[in-house]
Parts: sequence; C-alpha cells; structure tokens
Amino acid sequence: MTQIVIVSGSTNKSSRLYGLIQYSQPKLEEWGYEIKTIHVADLPAEDLIGANFNSPQIIEALSWIEQADAVIIGSPVYKASYTGVLKTFLDLIPMKGLRDKITLPFFIGGSIAHLLAIDYALKPVIAALGGHHILGGVYAVDQAISRFDNHVFEVSEEIRNRLDDALGQLNEELQWRKTRSKEISPG
Repeated sequence: MTQIVIVSGSTNKSSRLYGLIQYSQPKLEEWGYEIKTIHVADLPAEDLIGANFNSPQIIEALSWIEQADAVIIGSPVYKASYTGVLKTFLDLIPMKGLRDKITLPFFIGGSIAHLLAIDYALKPVIAALGGHHILGGVYAVDQAISRFDNHVFEVSEEIRNRLDDALGQLNEELQWRKTRSKEISPG
C-alpha cells in the first residue's frame, strides 16, 4: 500500500494548520493511501534537541519517513519561516532521506505577506535532504480556517479548492509512479 506521512511542525494541536491536515487526511485515505502523522511537538523534546538517534520515538518517526512514498510537511509561519520544532526534526532526517519522495508543503500564516516562506525557507531544506520532486504546496492565512471547540476546524471554500488541487496533483503523481514501476518491474 502506498504510504504518505504527514509531518506537522506545529507546536500545538489547536493550530489552524490542523484544519488543512484534517481536511486532507480523509481524502487521501479515501483514495486508498495509508496515512501516518508525525506531530513533531509530541516527540521527546530532549531527544529532538539532543539529536538522540537511539530514541525509540525518533527511530519510529524516521522509519515512517524512510518507508513513505510521499511526505506532506506542514508548519505555521513563525518569523517568516517554519517553526523551530519542525527544524529540529528535519535536522534528524538523514542526507538524501527525502530522495525519491514526493513532498507537498502546507503552511499557514497570519497574513499573505509570508506567502513565499514555502519557497524560500522550506524548499531549499527539502532539496538538501534529496527531495527533488516538490509540489507547489498550499499556503493559507489564518482567517481562512475557522477553529471550534475540540480541535474541529472549518476550511474556507477557497482553501478547500486549493487543497483539492494540490492533493489531486499528489494523487496523480503517486498513481503515475505506481503505473511506471509496474511497467519497469519484470513479471
């Protein structure tokens, strides 16, 4: 089964970033993908900061990345970039750890002013980790996602449409790879 890992760089689960994730996950599951989510803030802080590669939680998270066919990397925008929490996790991914993986960025920010944070902050790091198939991504402003009690979110129609386009592109790329690998493999 094709695996997609969602890496959330948010420091808390009440972040509107989870509106993007909650909208996307069921759609991807409906298409038959196995989804695993890494909430970086839930990993042991000491292991993240200390780069403890022997930590069972770090080992498990990194194995999910290794086994994934695609990785969705999400973060709120902090100081015109992604969160430090996300950076500590990305630093643990081995060089070339995103090679041959399709990556799809999700960012959320307080204004449109940081729209290019995906291109200027995250994409160079993904490329440094061997990720060369980076989809355009989705940037949303906070006001486009309503937050309710119990971590329930409502995503605006405009953002739903952009997510549908991005997820559709991810699906097409994964299907193409699946078809291509069947054509290449003997038997």
